[in-house]
Amino acid sequence: MSKSGNPNYAGDLAPTDAWELLKSDRNARLIDVRTAPEWSFVGLPDLQSLGRTAMCVAWQNFPSMQVNPDFVDDVIAELGGIARNVPLLFICRSGARSRAAAIAMTGAGFSRAYNVAGGFEGDLDSERHRGRQNGWKASGLPWKQT
Repeated sequence: MSKSGNPNYAGDLAPTDAWELLKSDRNARLIDVRTAPEWSFVGLPDLQSLGRTAMCVAWQNFPSMQVNPDFVDDVIAELGGIARNVPLLFICRSGARSRAAAIAMTGAGFSRAYNVAGGFEGDLDSERHRGRQNGWKASGLPWKQT
């Protein structure tokens, strides 16, 4: 696990470290903070082999892309009263929105809010394509198209 050095959230996890934490801790939750079109057209992390699904709560509202003012409340509602020390792993396309989400949830009292570094698709490669050099997909972790 790599730590971000940022006191505003628990740190950054490589996608494979996030997967291992999800496997080892039944209480850990993966929260995908991308938009509905991204979930539909790009795909979602597939946690079926762990007997779970990724939670989907958008950090930004599509199509305006304004930050969702209800994000923290929406996540808390989806979690259904879960303890505030349970690991929350946030993922987006490349790691920027999920870092902001982890910071927001830490501010709301969740002590183990992590960012999945590289996100679902990772950074652009030399051909300006995502999903090839880092992130959930490039790490060979399970995902599905909806």
